[in-house]
Amino acid sequence: MISMVLEGIKVLDVSQVAAVPMCARHLADFGADVLHIEHAVTGDSWRNLQAGAGGGPAGIPSDIPYNWEAFNRNKRSVAIDLSKEGGRNIIYKMVEKADVFLTNLRLSERKKFKMEYEILNALNPRLIYGSVTGHGMEGPDRDVPAYDITVFWARAGVSHLLTIPGMSGPNPRPAFGDNVAGLGLAFGVMNALYARGRTGVGQEVDISLFFTGLYQLTFDVAAAMTTGRDEMEYRLTDGFEGTEEERKERDALIADSKLAILRLADFYRERIPNPMANTYGTKDGKLIRFNALQADRYWSKFCKLIGREELEPDPRFATMEARKENCKKLYHIFREVFQTRTLEEWRPLIADIPASPVQTLVDVINDPQARANNFFLPYDHPNYGKMEIMASPVNMSRTPATIRMPAPEFSQHTEEVLLEEGYSWEDIERFKEEGIIP
Repeated sequence: MISMVLEGIKVLDVSQVAAVPMCARHLADFGADVLHIEHAVTGDSWRNLQAGAGGGPAGIPSDIPYNWEAFNRNKRSVAIDLSKEGGRNIIYKMVEKADVFLTNLRLSERKKFKMEYEILNALNPRLIYGSVTGHGMEGPDRDVPAYDITVFWARAGVSHLLTIPGMSGPNPRPAFGDNVAGLGLAFGVMNALYARGRTGVGQEVDISLFFTGLYQLTFDVAAAMTTGRDEMEYRLTDGFEGTEEERKERDALIADSKLAILRLADFYRERIPNPMANTYGTKDGKLIRFNALQADRYWSKFCKLIGREELEPDPRFATMEARKENCKKLYHIFREVFQTRTLEEWRPLIADIPASPVQTLVDVINDPQARANNFFLPYDHPNYGKMEIMASPVNMSRTPATIRMPAPEFSQHTEEVLLEEGYSWEDIERFKEEGIIP
């Protein structure tokens, strides 16, 4: 007797950090044999994030690696260098016997390491290939570096809608969006396993952090697509039910609050050890959220993008420890620079850095990246005519989600379903007389 639903399922988890490891953990919790493939020298960078046991900056310091345990329980660790042909050949051999391959390698990295779906599918047509991308599989930003703090929170509109005008924004929690994406990918993998049981073949499954953020805002996104308006903007204008005097009082309070909040925001932001993982305002009052956690890797690029190459060798900032020691000074240098250009002027310059603008929902529904990945679908509603609706965030190459009918009207299908269950029209009339059905 099978004691666990996924017992006998072999999963290769070629990922690091959070979203895909969480997906793999869910599969492992239900009995799958998950092999977490880590870099042969550095391992998974998630090991080093937590303060204390990991030696990193995040969380409450502890000798117990609670963060690593939470995301990677029930797995086995295998260290292999994918940059070497011999390492890739080991993975290929494992793929031949695997049921699921999971990755969050960027699209360019999948090509570089020869870990693309087409290559692995040729080795094992039954393989289910699951992945999380930052911005989706298509579009101009398909290979831009991404974290949940930049894409899920900022670009998808979550930060904007959780910020009451005049007050400080939310404090994003580590892997908050990653966890939802991981759960969504696990759902997609389970669908694919079920489909394989019926068809005998695997398929590709993917989900993005960008779409995951929109999915979490389904109510508000539906409103924005229907009305063309942003919930927060509406709340400040037509949605405000107070008197004109109350409106003036509110606006004055917001103005006063903003001054205090900006001072408080500076107080906190100038103490963030890595100024390349911070938020900066632009000339036109927009915000850009950066999250270059691999600080040494991005330091040179960051100096070039802001046109301050002389900062790179400056001994006050040349190393991660030096930048941490002088983070307040560096924050104010960056803050001043980012206020010299508008968001649109900065967009092309930040394309190779983990960064996203903090967008409103009107920005989001018009975002070219969202459009390129078909986040929104045209739909001819029988009652309301042509409109747009949000697609499923889980993309499946062989058995995709479909939109077959609109949301039902109240009791629309009661008689139809009862007839399918074998009841007669006489039974239905009696149910109505007895008040069992409307």
